[in-house]
Amino acid sequence: MSGFEDIGQAFQFELSGADAEIRSAAFAEARRLSQVLGNLTSQHLAGGFQYQGKRVPFVNPQRGIFKPQQMRHLLSIKTVYPRPGRRVWYDDQREVHQQIFSGDESVDYAFMGTNPDAADNRWLRDALDFQIPIIYFLGTAPGLYQAIIPTFVVGFDPVSLKARIAFAASEAATAAPKTTAERRYALRTVKQRLHQASFREMVISAYRGKCAISGLPEPLLLDAAHIMDDRDERYGQPIIGNGIPLSKIHHAAFDAHLIGIDADSRIHVSEKLLNLRDGPTLEALRQFDGRKLTPPQREHDRPDRDRLAARFEIFKSAA
Repeated sequence: MSGFEDIGQAFQFELSGADAEIRSAAFAEARRLSQVLGNLTSQHLAGGFQYQGKRVPFVNPQRGIFKPQQMRHLLSIKTVYPRPGRRVWYDDQREVHQQIFSGDESVDYAFMGTNPDAADNRWLRDALDFQIPIIYFLGTAPGLYQAIIPTFVVGFDPVSLKARIAFAASEAATAAPKTTAERRYALRTVKQRLHQASFREMVISAYRGKCAISGLPEPLLLDAAHIMDDRDERYGQPIIGNGIPLSKIHHAAFDAHLIGIDADSRIHVSEKLLNLRDGPTLEALRQFDGRKLTPPQREHDRPDRDRLAARFEIFKSAA
């Protein structure tokens, strides 16, 4: 039987004064960084944001539950993606995110330690009672996070030592969604974000942060291109074998079927591009015709031949 005290027993109040101003500044900066970078690094979280000319951190590096000294109420919670010993981190990806992906409308968040009355855990209870919007920095890879804003504490169980977390369907939300349908929709959105962020980091890490076509070594300019769309029931799974790291221009050309890749990882440039003679960008694309993709570090991370073959048939039919 659940020991959660939930949102039905909580009440909402209007945040005001310094707390509201600091929270607004934190949300704005976290959203800005997310729009520019996608995943945030540990350095971004430690660097924080500016409030009245002073730096305020987003998190406490040593703890998952954080309230700045300048604030009365909780600002953020964090889930760290652990660094496994000698194993490649993405081998454990499914286990780490199982709680999110198996959730129906909310997820659990563990207390700090075993004392529900410890200060950190009281901040969680406080966030439940006053329905305070917070930031959830959700680990997607070692040292990388997605900022989920706003997030709400909707349950508190001192027996199991867990709080229950729900996400908002809208960035403008001032309270947790009340209905099951709203909570399920919001959680599905978070799952999609987590799926895309984790897939990207796994694929780019497998190829040592380089474009598999051009060798461009700048991860900020790379995408994890799906070989087969994730809507494909047979081949669309978020696994490394269904992904290729491509620079943004090569990704666009691949998605537009202007570049194809056969089952042997050989690159084919469409006749449409080959026949054009206009500018250095087109020339840069044409030069890869007939070459092979640069392989990933590990043999079993190579692109799946069946998926490449299926996608190449689409490329040929689009010619």
